[in-house]
Amino acid sequence: MRITTLIENTARSESALIPEHGLSLHIAFENHQLLFDAGASDAFAKNADWLGIDLGSVDAAVLSHYHYDHSGGLPRFFERNSRAPVHLKPPPDGECYFRAFSLIKRYIGVDPDLLSVYADRFSFVEEESEILPHAHILPRIHKSYPLPKGNKHILITKNGEWALDDFKHELVCVIEDQGNLVALTGCSHSGILNMLETVKAAYPDRPIKAVVGGFHLTGIPIFNTMAGSKQEVAELGRTLLDYPVEKYYTGHCTGEKAFRVLKEVMGSRLDSLHTGLCFEI
Repeated sequence: MRITTLIENTARSESALIPEHGLSLHIAFENHQLLFDAGASDAFAKNADWLGIDLGSVDAAVLSHYHYDHSGGLPRFFERNSRAPVHLKPPPDGECYFRAFSLIKRYIGVDPDLLSVYADRFSFVEEESEILPHAHILPRIHKSYPLPKGNKHILITKNGEWALDDFKHELVCVIEDQGNLVALTGCSHSGILNMLETVKAAYPDRPIKAVVGGFHLTGIPIFNTMAGSKQEVAELGRTLLDYPVEKYYTGHCTGEKAFRVLKEVMGSRLDSLHTGLCFEI
């Protein structure tokens, strides 16, 4: 299995690739190709061209949740690929907003026209599903642990009423390849530990070769703050080490500060994502 990071917040200084606040992963496995999220714009497609990845050959796509920084590139994907379905949960009951203090209020949901204009390209998943041979969507995420503290800024509004997003529109994707399990988490708004509990329940006694995606430990992204204390993030890192996971790859909404704390605790079992990173599993 080969995973290529088409979009992440960062890129190597010498790279010609375009970074942006978002996430998009291309996964090649067992003669199949999967696109997991599509970043915030068409930049992921430009990077795919530069990296020699043909988006027209993708067999299926997955949208991890209904935020712009994972869905914004889908119109360009549909231009490049006329056949691959996009698998996702049903939409949230309201509009997604980021709100902080009394000054910041921003719509962060998908383009309101996306689902109607491209209605024939979406496949809504409410039960555990195999979308390609050995590629599965787990739509019902366990809630054994509290949700990330950074979620306090992410709300749903409907008919003038505001409520915290419960992230029922989020999913986790698991790929089996030659006996290995790889979990793709998107942003982990449901909590990375809850994501892992969901995978463990679906695949009991199966070790996980890698977990790839954001852990949503950032507070207010534009200020690069960390949600929770250093002690809390370090404790999360120690808990992650207890899971049967060989390697974690994270970035995007994990945040630079939280990553540094996690790295101190997790050492070589944690690596950072960046735009253009390719790795074999």
